[in-house]
Amino acid sequence: MLPTLGFLQSYVEPIIGPWLYEDSIAWTGVGFLGAGIFSARFVIQWMQTEKNKRLTVPPSFWYCSFWGSVINMIYLIHVDKAPLILMNCFLPVLYLRNLVFLGRAEEKTLKG
Repeated sequence: MLPTLGFLQSYVEPIIGPWLYEDSIAWTGVGFLGAGIFSARFVIQWMQTEKNKRLTVPPSFWYCSFWGSVINMIYLIHVDKAPLILMNCFLPVLYLRNLVFLGRAEEKTLKG
C-alpha cells in the first residue's frame, strides 16, 4: 500500500516543514505527556472530593483539562487523523472558556 498524506499534512507541511510529521520517540513523549496531564484531572478531582466529602471540582481540574487538551491536540495534529482531530479540536476552547469563568468568579470574590 502506498503511503498517503494525512488530513492536514498537505496544508501544514509546506508552511512549517516535515518535522511535525516525522515519527520519533519525542512525539511519543508528547502524546504521553498530554494524556498524563489530561488524565491527572480525574485524580485531582477525586482526591479533592474525598477530602471535602462532597463533589468538588477544583480550579486545577480545569487547568489540567485545558493544558492536557492543548498538548493532545498538538499530538493529534502530528498523528493527522481526521476523526481524532475533529472530535478534539473544540476541547481547548471549551476548557479555556471555563477558565475565563473561573477567573471572573475569583475576581468577584476578591472585590467582595
